[in-house]
Amino acid sequence: MRKVLISALLVICAFGTNAQESTPIVNNVKLSGYVITQYQYSGQKDAEANSFNLRMGRLILDGRILDDFFWRVQLQVNGNTSTLGASPRLVDMFAEWQKYDYLRVRMGQFKIPFTFENPAHPIDQGFYNLANSVLKLSHFSDRTGAIASNGRDVGLEVYGDFLKNNEGRTLLHYEVGVFNGQGISLKDVDQRKDIIGGLWVKPIEGLRIGVFGWEGSYARRGTWTEGGTPQTGLRSMAKHRYAISGEYMKDDWTLRSEYIHSTGYGFTTAYNKSEDAKEADINHAAGNKADGFYASAIAPLVKEKLHAKARYDLYRPQATWGTAVNQYEVGLDYIFAKRFKIGGSYIFVNDRALAKHNYNMVDVQVSARF
Repeated sequence: MRKVLISALLVICAFGTNAQESTPIVNNVKLSGYVITQYQYSGQKDAEANSFNLRMGRLILDGRILDDFFWRVQLQVNGNTSTLGASPRLVDMFAEWQKYDYLRVRMGQFKIPFTFENPAHPIDQGFYNLANSVLKLSHFSDRTGAIASNGRDVGLEVYGDFLKNNEGRTLLHYEVGVFNGQGISLKDVDQRKDIIGGLWVKPIEGLRIGVFGWEGSYARRGTWTEGGTPQTGLRSMAKHRYAISGEYMKDDWTLRSEYIHSTGYGFTTAYNKSEDAKEADINHAAGNKADGFYASAIAPLVKEKLHAKARYDLYRPQATWGTAVNQYEVGLDYIFAKRFKIGGSYIFVNDRALAKHNYNMVDVQVSARF
């Protein structure tokens, strides 16, 4: 599988190069990527871990067709894939019409328009991982049991910017899309599309305040037991989600905070592509509500070189304080060169669902772009 995907990327790259030499229709073809290596320690009782990890490697090929169309193909490889999803995998493949700032159209597989943190670059995001509420409620390791999807889905999206001020800065941004709702590389199952969108204002330079909404479903064809009787067929779980978001990025400062809420049941087991028969038992024990909140800050100690960072991250998998997971993270990032960075974090975890609530984590990541 890995050889097939890499070969496909090389063929596309060669095609783009040849096309560029013979005609200007295909242009600006570029191959880039990045790697992130990791060391992580976790002191959770009876689940202690202490390991080096190849967190992520990505190969990106993009370019333009004529002047108005942009396209991208992105391949991801993970090291330890037991909890990070199948590897290698195709995470992005889309084409986008970009003629007007106020109306752009994207179709294919790409990031869903939900939360500010979801589309953040894994290196620039700054912390040991995305906030737990984003991971569980924005198509990463989703609470519904959907396939791990790196915050992506397959669909069609329109977005754009409106209302320029005297300095030429836009004040209003919108984005809305129609998606399968199943996660990456999967067709729709119940023919009920997910509608996901966001709207935000930018009142001053560097500041944006937004709201997001998500109405849809997650479905499986599989087997389950109801009233002691085995059942087979299609089951569809509704998803109702919203987020309230704020972010300030200027002069090498990053301040970001979001609240996310979800209503809707999930399945007991996580989706596994390798299984012919899927389990479709509803996870009633997990409840039908979840929410989370985080507030983070990254401050320059030496501008564009050394940063201090801190984050409070709360996730409530059943929207109750008895199941709350609180994480307190502090750390430093150092940029050796424009494309080479090392970051370290200490995380104190308070997980009220565990018999021993408190434990410590340490995370160190080294990243390089090319």
